[in-house]
Amino acid sequence: MPGDILKVDNFLNHAIDVPFILEMGREIANLYAKTNVNKILTIETSGIPIAFAAAQVMGIPMVFVKKNKSGNISDDVYSASVTSFTKKNTYDAVVSKEFLASGDRVLVIDDFLAKGNALNGLMDIIRQAGAELVGCAIAIEKGFQGGGDELRARGIRVESLAIVDSMTDTALTFRKQSM
Repeated sequence: MPGDILKVDNFLNHAIDVPFILEMGREIANLYAKTNVNKILTIETSGIPIAFAAAQVMGIPMVFVKKNKSGNISDDVYSASVTSFTKKNTYDAVVSKEFLASGDRVLVIDDFLAKGNALNGLMDIIRQAGAELVGCAIAIEKGFQGGGDELRARGIRVESLAIVDSMTDTALTFRKQSM
């Protein structure tokens, strides 16, 4: 779609292809099997199914950060300002302090990685909690927007199931990854 928007609503962010999402969860669990992750953190909304699938396979809790503080969340929260590439707005991402703690070894999972804004917000929340970031797992990285490469250059482990290096209205070019 125009504006470097990749339309995946037929399997990820409108309709959910459950068998495919479960397979993504299994792959993420395999990638992070030896890291002693004890919690998965994602941000609403489209990251939730993938994070849920990985949490199920790994047998660990999953927490999702809300994009706005609602009335059912106490005032005792971690928060970070996040700018959405897709929606072109900024929001306060929040998670109740009761769900993320010092000593947690956290795997961040999200649907897309473009500029890295959401991941940077989630990593800030992890830092506020005194938890440890183990790495980030992404369904689709838009490699041409540089967010993943910038995070990797900072020493952050980023595992993307697919990296799109370029896209036009009619074609995608994927990065070859060594596995």
